[in-house]
Amino acid sequence: MAAHQFQAEVNQLLQLIIHSLYSHREIFLRELISNASDALDKLRYLSASDEAYKAISFEPAISINFDSTNGHLTIADNGIGMNEADLVENLGTIARSGTRRFMEAMAQDARKDANLIGRFGVGFYASYMVADSVSVVTRKAGEDQAWLWTSDGKGAYDIEPAARDGHGTTITLKMNDDGREFLTRWRLQELIKKYSNHIAFPIWLDWDEDEYDDKGQKKDSTVHKHEQANSAQALWSRPKTELKDEDYVEFYKNITDSDEKPLHWMHTKAEGTIEYTTLFYLPEKAPFDLYHADYKPGVKLYVRRVFITDDDKELLPPYLRFVRGVIDSEDLPLNVSREILQQNRVMTNIRSASVKKVLGELKDLSGREPDKYKAFIAEFNRPLKEGLYTDYANKEALLELIRFKSTTQDGWVSLAEYKTRMKDDQKAIYYVSGDSEDRLRQSPLLEMYRKHGIEVLLCSDEIDELVMPMVGKFGDLELKAVNRAGAEKEFDDQKDEAREKEMAPVVEKLKKALGARVKDVRLSARLSESPSCIVVDEHDPSMQMLNLMKSMGRGADMDVKPILEVNGDHALVTKALLSVNETVIADIANVLLDQALLIEGASLKDVAGFVARMNRLMTS
Repeated sequence: MAAHQFQAEVNQLLQLIIHSLYSHREIFLRELISNASDALDKLRYLSASDEAYKAISFEPAISINFDSTNGHLTIADNGIGMNEADLVENLGTIARSGTRRFMEAMAQDARKDANLIGRFGVGFYASYMVADSVSVVTRKAGEDQAWLWTSDGKGAYDIEPAARDGHGTTITLKMNDDGREFLTRWRLQELIKKYSNHIAFPIWLDWDEDEYDDKGQKKDSTVHKHEQANSAQALWSRPKTELKDEDYVEFYKNITDSDEKPLHWMHTKAEGTIEYTTLFYLPEKAPFDLYHADYKPGVKLYVRRVFITDDDKELLPPYLRFVRGVIDSEDLPLNVSREILQQNRVMTNIRSASVKKVLGELKDLSGREPDKYKAFIAEFNRPLKEGLYTDYANKEALLELIRFKSTTQDGWVSLAEYKTRMKDDQKAIYYVSGDSEDRLRQSPLLEMYRKHGIEVLLCSDEIDELVMPMVGKFGDLELKAVNRAGAEKEFDDQKDEAREKEMAPVVEKLKKALGARVKDVRLSARLSESPSCIVVDEHDPSMQMLNLMKSMGRGADMDVKPILEVNGDHALVTKALLSVNETVIADIANVLLDQALLIEGASLKDVAGFVARMNRLMTS
């Protein structure tokens, strides 16, 4: 017998699960069945695609046996199995478990969400919520030696040679007092129906039942019962007419390892040159890893009901990574590799058609069920915007789907809706970008647009800085950023040349006082109340773009200077016009620039200097 210590992180994980998820302890069965299903999937795939395994003939199944007298629960499968190295790697170390990521997510989640456990591959450890000890007897397909793994979950585990007829894994739980509730036929059947009914393999429930004679008297003997507890049919392969909403919801919970309901689903069977079935779901809430570089894809690929992969990020484009569900092809080879998938004509066609299906369904949903679509947009508007940057072929469809906050409307608005509200003589669709919707609403850049009743779209997603300039147009209308030089041409017909000539001296004074801090100083056509604002030149990156680039490790050496625009009707600007004191003019110039920077969310390099100048101006 070889004794081993759990890695420190696994010890932490065990304690976290036992103490944080105790009220959800029934999920242990879901996790063990899910692991067994994965093992069956792997062997079925290898037996169809790998010469080394093609001689293996087996009927994939999961068996669950309970012994209430001795307090044992056993879950067995005839899947791929494990050898000694696999046991150490999968059950004793952090290498495959995703333990650290799980613990970080749990630490951030005040609700201690039981749904997280299945998303990190750490579900095996949920056994210790209901068991004093766990033993695993396993034999890897193609190998003769079986192995026994045992642990009480208190820091160590043992591995020793064992005997097992055939490949697969048998897990036996010695139930604790709280775990004994799961040692009844009815409780186990309830949980299998609840969590695992649509597992693609049969789940057999075995138990011994007391026998009774014709008079209802209990005999000394028992009879062994063996019943299938799940439907074991690929739900997506059944006709839609046979399925109820409850079936779709139950299947979604099964494939996402959660209790959450989907927001919407779409079930499609394509027949013709290429035959395939898709069942796609839109979640109600964004997955926790939606914006992680190593996000977990949500779509599983099957070939003729044989599971192929759930780890391919190219089944759908990255901007649709929130979609959950399955693609089942009748035409792909069973031994298809990731490299072949990326180049395969069949998969390319399925991917293209699936994208159009999802986008088309979203468009229909926006018109048919606007409240549901608003709920979707609140969670997934940003990923759709990513599609504008990466999927030019579907640009027009995506432009119809994305939504914006607005200066004149409550809630979300579309570009098409904005267009219907435009002024007759309005020259463009206007937007302002920044890091906060609240800050944007208070921006002085919007003053003249508000005064003239012109709607401005509020773009507070980081990606807006990349997407909006690239989109350029909606139909025949330009998209113009109000925080860029040139957008003020909307108000050219209100220019007062005499006023500009009158204010030219103060513009020059301010420009001289600010020197290299600015690219230019101009009299503003945008301001009606505030004394100043900043914009960037038409071809310069905005402040938000610079921040985005720096967060990505780029653009650290870029120094883009703003253009300061001033309100000629404001008392502070008039004071500068009338003053001949260079210190006063310098104070006014720097205060006008600094407060404009602050309003846009920038940080000042010389806060003390700003305060000193403000104090001098207030007391002068």
